[in-house]
Amino acid sequence: MGDKALERGGGSVKSEGAQYRKLAANMRREIEAGEFGNNGRLPSEESLAEQYKVSRGTVRNALALLRANGLVTSRRGTRRVVLGTARTQSFEELLSFTAWARAQGEEPGARTMHSRVRAATVAEAEALQLDPGNEVTEVLRLRLLGRVPVMLERTVYPSRLGTVIGRLARDSASHTSALDSSGVVFADSEHTIDVVAADQTDAQALGCVEGTGLLREIRRATDPAGVPLLWSEDRFLPGTVSFAVHNSASVSSLARRRGIR
Repeated sequence: MGDKALERGGGSVKSEGAQYRKLAANMRREIEAGEFGNNGRLPSEESLAEQYKVSRGTVRNALALLRANGLVTSRRGTRRVVLGTARTQSFEELLSFTAWARAQGEEPGARTMHSRVRAATVAEAEALQLDPGNEVTEVLRLRLLGRVPVMLERTVYPSRLGTVIGRLARDSASHTSALDSSGVVFADSEHTIDVVAADQTDAQALGCVEGTGLLREIRRATDPAGVPLLWSEDRFLPGTVSFAVHNSASVSSLARRRGIR
């Protein structure tokens, strides 16, 4: 592996938060490439700090993030051990594009194309457990990694949450964080993944040809009482992300991964 300074875009990473996330992303790529092998031991914190030219605190935080995502584990008296290449992800990462992107060491972005209050469609009323014709807030946002468009997000909120969303800046990176700060508790989410043909709106926003196959993720989130909080349809450009299911006797998890262009 050799000595290697932790860098981003050719320059040293400045903030501690960005450092440990970037280090975790780099180590994740190495683990997924099989550099350590399954059940292989990682170098010591001291060795990793020297290799990446960061503090041991940064290494410790990066390893904690890898552990939280199911890539490594700690055993008393030994170095961290690689569990395997199948990466689990936290509830927040799968619910929030912004949280997922930052966990990958990427910088998320958003451009709100429109936000409007209207009557719910039959499908939306059913998904959000509303009476037909009830008002909802519809938000159409272009999502970016860095400055590169990767996904068009169509989210529908019941009116009680639409009020919060309506107060946000148009380029606000995370609506989920804003709702969380307002006291909204996300407890469960459902994810349905399929492929859909790009329509005219998709083509114009994402710069693809109309009819192009887009990876679609339909998300429905609820609070602890099972009351729906949002219903969203996300359409990703081909090659930008993939989804993987890790299944075992102890846990089953869905992971969103950065694709290869």
